[in-house]
Amino acid sequence: MDRAGRFDPISGRDDEINQMVLILLQRLRKNVLIMGPAGTGKTALFTGVAQAINQNKVPPMLAGARLIELEMSMIGAGSASRADLEGRLIPIIKGVAERNAARQGPPIIFCIDEVHQLMLAFKASSYAGVADLMKPYLTAGDLYVLAATTREEYEDYVRVEPAIDRRFQKIALRTPDLAMTETILLNMKPGFEEHFGLTITPEAVARIVKLTDRYIRNRNNPDKSILAMDFACAVAVKRGGQKTLDDKSIEIAVGAEAGIHASAVK
Repeated sequence: MDRAGRFDPISGRDDEINQMVLILLQRLRKNVLIMGPAGTGKTALFTGVAQAINQNKVPPMLAGARLIELEMSMIGAGSASRADLEGRLIPIIKGVAERNAARQGPPIIFCIDEVHQLMLAFKASSYAGVADLMKPYLTAGDLYVLAATTREEYEDYVRVEPAIDRRFQKIALRTPDLAMTETILLNMKPGFEEHFGLTITPEAVARIVKLTDRYIRNRNNPDKSILAMDFACAVAVKRGGQKTLDDKSIEIAVGAEAGIHASAVK
């Protein structure tokens, strides 16, 4: 994740990021599985770890570590057989594991969002023994893995592979409350202000969080509030003449996200 320096700062998740770093420092079971509802910021924790590394806020063992995203949907796409999938996945996993074992430079850490897709990819290739493929490398402690999925998908696809499941340490990510969501948005605010050329007041942030909580019930924070702030800023720019994010633009954005008319957003 060489792009980590260009992401908005991750806030309100220091405990989880510190826990992830502690797991990565271990000798054997250095694999993290983050579980939480969609939209709660699971993959943002990958960025948080990358930022901690880039800012030299980790112990020397992890200094200079590189985070590499494994897109399982891309790796599995078009794989008609076990051989096809292994031909793509094994060289990647084996090469990184051998490099880490030999300590040839800083460690490489795999990031796998929606890790359940790894299991689905093998099932689609008529081979469900993903544990047989991954177990030797995970057991030896030569792989560093940060993975994420929802609780439901964990139960359906990961837990049923005990050889894989027990080699991950779990972190349960809860939906942030409204106060934490406001803090997250306030920390992201400078990036939005720079991008849109708008001033976003703390009052505007509080209103966004309040309205998304009231009207967008089928999605989770912080994702729904972040996207609503982005949308509202775009509305303000399109309306023209706005120097500060205003209530009308917020109401239009929240209404559009909730599927209701802006006049119904109060």
